[in-house]
Amino acid sequence: MPQISKDSASEIVINFLKKRKETDKIDIAMVEEQTDGWIIRGTCPIDLEGHKWAEGFTVILDLKGKIKTTDFSLL
Repeated sequence: MPQISKDSASEIVINFLKKRKETDKIDIAMVEEQTDGWIIRGTCPIDLEGHKWAEGFTVILDLKGKIKTTDFSLL
């Protein structure tokens, strides 16, 4: 049984990405509960040399809400 809720997991990831990517537009596409934590996937905008792109992300949280891993990929 996770110690944090689905909404709390999403909020942790959104706040983390707002600071790391310096954007307020974070779109969560999926929040998946695992036995050892949460997997949150979605997209956020990125600016590469003046061109706007979408960047996909996957963030894995442990049961206490600590970020274990992050993965970013250009879409």
